[in-house]
Amino acid sequence: MDSTARRSGGVLEGLYRVLMRRTSVYATFVIAGAFLGERVVDYGVHKLWEHNNVGKRYEDISVLGQRPAE
Repeated sequence: MDSTARRSGGVLEGLYRVLMRRTSVYATFVIAGAFLGERVVDYGVHKLWEHNNVGKRYEDISVLGQRPAE
């Protein structure tokens, strides 16, 4: 078998060699992926919530927190 046939393993085989060969690297990859995924989802939901509630939030009402004029 020549060397080009052995090197054309594909993307999945390359990911296996880099990430899943050792348990410690795989566990770190899963934990980091879960953390980053949670941050991305939290950011997206926060922006969606703000977009849907424009004008209804406490920060959007200008007369709150002001004293009435005498």
